[in-house]
Amino acid sequence: MKIIGIIAEYNPFHNGHIYHINEIKKKYPDSLLILILNGYFLERGEISVLSKEDKTKLALENKVDIVVELPALFGTQSADTFAEKSLFLLNALKVEILIFGSESNNKEMLWKLASEQVKSEFILNNSQKNLNYPKRINQSLQLDTTLPPNDLLGISYCKAILKNHYKIEIETIKRTNDYHDTTSCESVISATNIRAKKEKMEDISAYLPSKSLESWQAIDTQKLFELLKYRILTDEHLDLYIDVTEGLDYKLKKEITKANSFNELLTLLKSKRYTYNRLRRMLMHILLGHTKEKAHISISYIHILGFSLKGKQYLKEKKKTFTLPTAVLKDDVIYQEEKKAALIYDLLTHSKSSLFDKQNKPIIYMGNGSKESNQK
Repeated sequence: MKIIGIIAEYNPFHNGHIYHINEIKKKYPDSLLILILNGYFLERGEISVLSKEDKTKLALENKVDIVVELPALFGTQSADTFAEKSLFLLNALKVEILIFGSESNNKEMLWKLASEQVKSEFILNNSQKNLNYPKRINQSLQLDTTLPPNDLLGISYCKAILKNHYKIEIETIKRTNDYHDTTSCESVISATNIRAKKEKMEDISAYLPSKSLESWQAIDTQKLFELLKYRILTDEHLDLYIDVTEGLDYKLKKEITKANSFNELLTLLKSKRYTYNRLRRMLMHILLGHTKEKAHISISYIHILGFSLKGKQYLKEKKKTFTLPTAVLKDDVIYQEEKKAALIYDLLTHSKSSLFDKQNKPIIYMGNGSKESNQK
């Protein structure tokens, strides 16, 4: 039985994710599938339209065997950190193969580029600070064109494996759509496209399971802006937060008084040096209180959000061989940060999603159409 890992955000869970899982199960029918799930606040600085609990349920209903939390403290950081912490957890869980979507579907090329980047210090050259991250990647690898998002993330996965000498293989599944596309109407379209169509009040029922659509959370962007405005205006040490580089702290203080919305603030902050993703991440770090001091805290436990009966058996047999405990350490900084993120998510969605975190009981999926249970 192959132990296979996937890493996802499910914003929202859609037909492309079902295709990804089904392709894995087609090739490895007897495999055990472990998902590292990013929860409420995401790698591109977005806020999830599905709660952590609903994403866990959807994953289990669609053939995932174990769902593990990627802490918000790391899920909101750059691709390299996102990948590093996700692979750290997959390695702790004894995963043998990581399978992810890729535009090129060329794992040899991704390994080669990752290896070249690990060897190269060019990307850290101070003379390149005026370039945003994707352009610095391109220059460090001497590429003629900008790599698409999933290939860039794939390189980050490969780098994490190489740097840490993990015995994890990679396989890719051809991505069937463009991440940036917001117009196509195929049965499998990107999450970006689905969210754009939803915002335009278009029917999106053909692109995702009905339970995913039913669980969709409306994000109160005005509340988001108000909370951010308060934090920015009252905090005298904005430079302590992740991604707030020299000069941005002063620009934040200046521009927040001019802006009337979150998107206006992003526009006022935008420059050639910073991508919108980078700026959104920075604002999420300020909102969540993620300081640079906390950025490199070690993960000290595995937080299991849910499992199938097959997953339960694997955990029972193997957990003594894992390199981390599977019990949440409630005094841990990461757990405290996760609770805070859940409460802020409640404020932004006017929901009670944080109850899932407070109860701290994994969902057990019984299969065969049986309902889930959250009893240990």
